Amino acid sequence: MSTAPPPTVEGTLGVVVIAYNDEALVGDAIRSALDQGPVVAEVVAVDDASSDGTAKVLDELAALHPRVRVVHRTENSGGCGSPRNDGIEAATAPYVMFLDSDDILPEGAAEALVTAAERHRTPVAVGVCVRRELPGGREVRWQPKLYREPALLETAADLTPLVHDTLCVNKVYARSFLLDHGIRFPDGRFIYEDFLFTARVLAAAPRVAVIPDTVYVWHVRRAAAQLSISLDREGVANWQARIAAHRRAVETFAEAGRTELAAACRTKFLEHDLRLYARELRLRDAAYQADWWASTREYLGAFDESEIAAAVAPARWAARFVLASKEPRDLLRLSRLAAEPARLLPPYARSEGIAVWSLDLPDMELDGVETLPLDELPVVVDAGLQTGGGGELRLTVRDLYGRLRAAGPRAVQVAFLPRGSEEPARTERAELAEGEGGWTARVPAGLTALAGAGRRRGNRGTQLWDIRITVTCADGDSFSTALRLPDGGERRSVVPSSRYGVLLVQQYTTASGSLAVRLAPGARDGLRAVRARLRRLSRSS
Repeated sequence: MSTAPPPTVEGTLGVVVIAYNDEALVGDAIRSALDQGPVVAEVVAVDDASSDGTAKVLDELAALHPRVRVVHRTENSGGCGSPRNDGIEAATAPYVMFLDSDDILPEGAAEALVTAAERHRTPVAVGVCVRRELPGGREVRWQPKLYREPALLETAADLTPLVHDTLCVNKVYARSFLLDHGIRFPDGRFIYEDFLFTARVLAAAPRVAVIPDTVYVWHVRRAAAQLSISLDREGVANWQARIAAHRRAVETFAEAGRTELAAACRTKFLEHDLRLYARELRLRDAAYQADWWASTREYLGAFDESEIAAAVAPARWAARFVLASKEPRDLLRLSRLAAEPARLLPPYARSEGIAVWSLDLPDMELDGVETLPLDELPVVVDAGLQTGGGGELRLTVRDLYGRLRAAGPRAVQVAFLPRGSEEPARTERAELAEGEGGWTARVPAGLTALAGAGRRRGNRGTQLWDIRITVTCADGDSFSTALRLPDGGERRSVVPSSRYGVLLVQQYTTASGSLAVRLAPGARDGLRAVRARLRRLSRSS
């Protein structure tokens, strides 16, 4: 272990904050940068010609804090690239990092990143970004597999995994590195500008220091009046812009001779971007679906088979299915395959003994079904909640091309997790019984006790519960997944409770297609539901 003293990083970082019509939030962003301490020499705030009070807020902060400087653009750029480029030009510190006006930097982030860059003498250092859902506060780590432990990436080949992290904000950059290589964001209205900027950085093959620290908090506000670009996906133009950005990123790698990065970028597109939008496709109208399908098939047609084959099984199967079908079809099946966790809904067809998508697409092979580890298979487990007698979860594990029958499912462990937590509040175990439709089990849900566990964790109102299961097999293998609520299974029940008077219980399907349960303990919520039900009955009579 090195005993060298940590490098001195005081006054070495400039934080570039870009803002447009965000007067209510930009102050928090800038204060989080100032709170990083003496490592931050300057905060360069770029106002992209806001029409609200953003410019005034920035000027007032600059008057209070000598480290804050404001750049006022006279015309709105229509994107994020131009104001960030202005920030790079205006900064004077040796390192720069970027911060959006509605996000924050966690304590110690700047010092951790710059220290890593200085210690290893790298022009780039990267760390963990977390997506924080507001107002609930649930946090999800972005690309967690990349940042599990410290690392030093020294060759172009070492950089290949980083094509999965297209964010520009969870990194610091030596300003001289950006200037010497002419690395800038695309100017003007270029959606997903960070894809191209990150490609330009990686194409220059810098040495990169990786740290497992959380260095950026990305605030996700799904109820905002103006959705962020990453959330505003209802129009097909958003998907087409994403394809265009990826195409430019691949071209950037190819022009720099980084063929391995170009191939990895295309594989990443299948594993992340294609799945992200395909899982929502069934919710769009027919015009969107037709345009999406045509744009996607055109882009995927340029991929090499090796790039498709390198993707994980659900992603490569989804890509091949879209290429195989000229028109949108099987959208529910495609969306569930693209979700997390992935599920391949029946039918499970074979052509000449080979697992295929369907009998009318006999050439669309599901390669890997016979050889993938059990915990990588998109297994379907159907389930429903019966609310009588304290509650009972009835589930059925479906076979997948005979793979489960060969393994021999024997038992299931069910974990009830409060939404946003990885720690179960309760677990139950049951033996599986083989039947005609698969392997079945009945597991006590203990709804009143579950509601009590939620209250002990501080949730006095409506509670959201996710359910995950682990199936163990006779051959010693196992797999974990979420449950699927079959179509038509969503319902709401008012359950008498000796502890709460009544308990409102609703089972529903999440956006990813998983069974979840909403609990509302107490007479007020229950009576409200009863009154609503009576009103619906009176209107229908």
